Amino acid sequence: MFGSDPHAGFILASYAVTAVTVVALAAWIVVDYRNQKARLSELEARGISRRSARGGSASS
Repeated sequence: MFGSDPHAGFILASYAVTAVTVVALAAWIVVDYRNQKARLSELEARGISRRSARGGSASS
């Protein structure tokens, strides 16, 4: 299929770059999620809680 197409190299390179980009973004999201979760646990362990956990209204 791609053997006779003169643009096959460009097409395959585009797919490869896209795949690498998607995998890198997914890995970045996973790493950032773990870092944020650890940071939040550290803050809660120090006694600093989230505003949403206090039960106050948004306008106050």
